[in-house]
Amino acid sequence: MALSRRLTLIDRVIGEFDKALQTLTPNTQPFSRTSPSHQINQGVLSTSDKKRSARLMRVNHTGEVCAQALYQGQALTAKLPSVRDEMRHAANEEQDHLAWCEQRIKELNSHASWLNPAWYGLSFTMGAVAGLISDKVSLGFVAATEDQVCQHLESHLQLISEDDAKSRVIIETMLDDEARHAQSALDAGGAVFPGGVKSAMSLTSTLMTKTSYYI
Repeated sequence: MALSRRLTLIDRVIGEFDKALQTLTPNTQPFSRTSPSHQINQGVLSTSDKKRSARLMRVNHTGEVCAQALYQGQALTAKLPSVRDEMRHAANEEQDHLAWCEQRIKELNSHASWLNPAWYGLSFTMGAVAGLISDKVSLGFVAATEDQVCQHLESHLQLISEDDAKSRVIIETMLDDEARHAQSALDAGGAVFPGGVKSAMSLTSTLMTKTSYYI
């Protein structure tokens, strides 16, 4: 009988590298929930509406790539097992979002952002550093990030055509999940970040959304 052993840091790093490959490789994201757009009857979209939807869903997909990286980086360096479990639970739900966005992008005959590997690396590093500082900072970083994601999703609902029912229902479901993740992070003891820190985070977020919209 094989003996179980505790995973070393190297074991965990190898595991995270495997998760990164799965996140960045098309058609490899498992999901626990069927896309909310599955049974939606979609009308015909105009060329301009379809192009706009594809670009906005590409931004959302990149956001979910960043979320996976952020949570995995934080789980790697989290000090308390309960916090590590919280990060992994949130990452599992975000994985659903990742799969839904990828599926919708394909339906719109478009592609994911070519810059996703770079954004994954940056987000993973930021998450790992936050976890090294403290679990309170790490959880606070999650809450602040999810707040910004919610703002982006709300703006996308204003931009996407009312005729694109499939994209809209995906975004609405994601919005509910992200808001819950933000509150859960605060309830678990996350720090409330000051406005200055949130503004700095917003600059990075804006750069990500602007580049992913076109590339």
